[in-house]
Amino acid sequence: MLQTTSRPSLLPGLLVTAAAVALALTVHQLAPMLSPAVVAVVAGAVLAGLGGAGERLLPGLRFVSRRVLRVAIVLLGLQISVPQVLAMGWRTAAVVLVATGATFAITPLIGRQLGLTPGTSLLVATGVSICGAAAIAAMRDSAGGDDEDAANALGVVVLYGSGAIVAVPLLASWLGLSPAQLGVWTGAAVHEVAQVAAIGAATGVLAAAVTVKLGRVILLAPIVALTARTRHGDERPPIMPLFVAGFLAMVALRSTGIVPPLVTQAVPPVTNLLMAAALFGLGTGIDVRRLLGGGRAMLLGGIATALVGGISLVCVMILVPA
Repeated sequence: MLQTTSRPSLLPGLLVTAAAVALALTVHQLAPMLSPAVVAVVAGAVLAGLGGAGERLLPGLRFVSRRVLRVAIVLLGLQISVPQVLAMGWRTAAVVLVATGATFAITPLIGRQLGLTPGTSLLVATGVSICGAAAIAAMRDSAGGDDEDAANALGVVVLYGSGAIVAVPLLASWLGLSPAQLGVWTGAAVHEVAQVAAIGAATGVLAAAVTVKLGRVILLAPIVALTARTRHGDERPPIMPLFVAGFLAMVALRSTGIVPPLVTQAVPPVTNLLMAAALFGLGTGIDVRRLLGGGRAMLLGGIATALVGGISLVCVMILVPA
């Protein structure tokens, strides 16, 4: 008699993810400064800490943390218009390129000195220098990192990026930055798009800050492609993961101007919803006690955050008129 092996069900993990996303959206409604993505990551880490992310949930959690996240990254491309980014001007572009490039190059070197794995070091560098969790997910395969490396990097990005929501406006006020300078610095230094939007909305520089941030996001594809080619060498891997190519295709499509306004207005909420679901799945891989107890990944994240913040601030004060 033939025996059939049933595939593990995605449903339990998907149901828990749906509940977590509903919680994240509710918290965001009550406290707009807390993005659904951040709340979802914290919810995932709490569930893991309580031992609730059992075997029955894993298939669904893996599905949302990989496949759903890749769809969200592709859709993120529809929020970026190349002409809009180019309109920032050469001074702002220089701030973004210098701060992002220097942080991405220096952080793995420091991580090596701290004794961290190359995967964790590269993923922390990517998340801090480019665009947080989406960048970590896009770089994971090219970096040769595993789920633990990604979870460590994600915890760092959420912690320091959330802290920036409070720290950046306070520092800008203390330093006497003009609104133009604050907008550029926020977009060039803060990790997640949602965190940038929170600062921008609170300080009146939302449009400028998000535009500069999207200028950093567009660097995701070339940096992933370059890393894949550099790390794998003669193995000749695809020049970039397929979903990163999809991200670029969406950027190109948005830049043509043929995407209807109805679509461009609907895409951000859908992307945020999918991103929250995916980040809940990734959050269940965060071991908070190990992350805080080990200290090295947190230390590297703090150094990288100081790098991108400090370099971009110096560049802003030199290049951006007050």
